Amino acid sequence: MKKKHFFILAVAAIVIFIFIPIIHVLKTKWSESDFKNEIPKGYTNDASQLNLTKIDTLIKVPSSKPEIENQIRQILKYAKEKNLKISIAGAQHSMGGHTIYPNGILLNMLPYKHMELDEKTNILTIGSGALWEDAIRYLDKYGKTVSVMQAFSSFSVGGSISVNGHGWQKNLPPISSSVVSFTLMDESGKIINCSREENPELFKLVIGGYGLFGVILDIRLKVVDNTALQYKYVRLSADHYTDYYKKFISENPNVNLVFGRLRISDKHFLEEATINYFEKVNEKPLPLPLQNAKNAETKRLVFRSTVNSEYGKRLRWDLETGMNKMTKNAVYSRNELLNDHVSLIENKDPNSTDLLQEYFIPERNFNQFIKDIKPILRNSGMDLLNITIRAVNKDEDSYMNYARENVFGFVFLFNQKKTVKQEDAMRLLTNHLVDMAIKNEGTFYLPYRLHIGKDKMRKVYPQAESFFELKRKYDPAELFDNKFYQHYK
Repeated sequence: MKKKHFFILAVAAIVIFIFIPIIHVLKTKWSESDFKNEIPKGYTNDASQLNLTKIDTLIKVPSSKPEIENQIRQILKYAKEKNLKISIAGAQHSMGGHTIYPNGILLNMLPYKHMELDEKTNILTIGSGALWEDAIRYLDKYGKTVSVMQAFSSFSVGGSISVNGHGWQKNLPPISSSVVSFTLMDESGKIINCSREENPELFKLVIGGYGLFGVILDIRLKVVDNTALQYKYVRLSADHYTDYYKKFISENPNVNLVFGRLRISDKHFLEEATINYFEKVNEKPLPLPLQNAKNAETKRLVFRSTVNSEYGKRLRWDLETGMNKMTKNAVYSRNELLNDHVSLIENKDPNSTDLLQEYFIPERNFNQFIKDIKPILRNSGMDLLNITIRAVNKDEDSYMNYARENVFGFVFLFNQKKTVKQEDAMRLLTNHLVDMAIKNEGTFYLPYRLHIGKDKMRKVYPQAESFFELKRKYDPAELFDNKFYQHYK
């Protein structure tokens, strides 16, 4: 009888630990829809799916340099004659209408994606419409890779410069630090070369300038060697994060890429963390075509199964930390790691959307910030899917700099229903989180929903007033415009 009971318990354990997680993930798959939110003709939207806006004209620019210059000059002339505004878009991953102006002309820059590598100087010249994945595939053939970029490769290079994104490269400033120079077509149709030496004021304004000063055309970027990297991780209590980061990352010269993650399930909420890092090893990296992406859909479903599910959040944490044990010491190429597509976390629920927020906090206030946000997040009623942590070094290059000293960026991902009630709740939550960032001498990132008022934005960005004055200096007719400018100016 005892053996029988033991057998029944063993079978039950197998069901609980194997089949229930599988059923939970499959349930997520079954509940998804292949329905696509089609954008009606004459309208545009962005990654938030909350900015459907009527526009006058959508124009895809040509792919060649002479053609694009001639066409944009014609568009500038037409816009002035018809008293229309111009907004500029790439992959449109900003979430607050930064690439949109109502009833305006929308320039789609994606076709402009030429590339040329100078192997002597390690400088890549690239069209602003190119996606980072285009750059990675191109550079991989030369054994090179980009110096600084965001976590996903499906953003446009010009868009990343316009928001001055940052990456998970170890202890580096934002993307601005990798920009050697760029050409800009201003409101008069003149092409201006911008660098730290030539037109330095415009250089600082355009990087992180949200498309308000002209059209970025050709960009010269620093590139580095593609290397083989070995994966390692540390699991720890969140209040020891900065100490462990110093020991395992800052004092380790072999670390190349690194990110942290906070546990977001109710059990041990924000109390546990992992530091995931990649060390250089003396191996030749494999070329990109040899990658094996067979697990991409499984990873996406595990992530999506956390939506509105405490069980899913616990399952993801357990699976990821368990997978860490299995994949620890695995070797990847740097290009392979950087070439992650945003589809890995794609939301296929037409009734909801995923929204990002980000806060930059100095090390001295790291633990206090976590302590301050814990009750706010618990009581918000919003569905938190993820918090990633990345170190960002001081930015010396952009005018609207968010990293005015070395900081840790807390990247939040929420799932929000497309309802007025949830939008109001998100606005309230965002303001509470910004208040905690201010309390802890931090800043908030500007490419997301426009839920922060003009006065509070200027409290965090005291340079905003002069930034907008300089915008009017370089663009007196305010030809280049978008919802971000209209909200904050």
